[in-house]
Amino acid sequence: MTSTESAGPPGNSSSSPFRHGESDRDAAPQFVLPLVVRMERAEPPARTDALETAARAVLVLLADERAAGDGPWAQAVRDWQDARIRKVVRRARGAEWRRAEALPGITVVGDGAEVRVFPPVPLDGWPKDLARLQVSGTELDDPEPPAAPTEGLPVLWLNPGLEMSAGKEMAQTGHGAQLAWWELPEEARTAWREAGFALAVRSAEPAQWAELTRSGLPVVRDAGFTEVVPGSCTVVADHPALRRALPPLPQ
Repeated sequence: MTSTESAGPPGNSSSSPFRHGESDRDAAPQFVLPLVVRMERAEPPARTDALETAARAVLVLLADERAAGDGPWAQAVRDWQDARIRKVVRRARGAEWRRAEALPGITVVGDGAEVRVFPPVPLDGWPKDLARLQVSGTELDDPEPPAAPTEGLPVLWLNPGLEMSAGKEMAQTGHGAQLAWWELPEEARTAWREAGFALAVRSAEPAQWAELTRSGLPVVRDAGFTEVVPGSCTVVADHPALRRALPPLPQ
């Protein structure tokens, strides 16, 4: 399923933009970034593939020329980023998916997963063909445990101590990708874009998770409106360019 809420301005590395504290951003008009995952009955996507594809979809939209400057999506993106950073994942199949594809947006394809991302919409102003889609029912599995990520690949590490639906995790990995994008210098953004926003999503080992959350890498802290308690750390965005910029940890 899932709806996720988070807050904070781009480029604020002193504390995560994805946090649950009350702020003046709550007074701004609220927008949401819709993501729709294709889930045909006969061939649902693998869980990790869907998570990675959703994260890439968020990056593709953020990097799209239509979302910048005077582009047709730019104002909606600015309004969305000025308020709570919300993402909602819904599922579609058959005719539902075809109707979703007809709306302005971008479809991103993984190994088998398909996720369509749309420009932000007002929280209470969803297009009817998206509003009627189900939020629940995005339970997905991996047929085999995912292999260790390729060395040098950006990794979105999931908190191993939290149980979340696949839809919730898709929203959270989208947040993690967005945090990484905000923090990267332009040169690293360009290189990542040219690499097709290659990334991996994996669940961290408990000891590794503790180290990751202390590392200075971007951490997603969920608002806690669905599935997890407010302030839960859900994802750490581990991009090589961000890791290289970190000061050494105190001994």
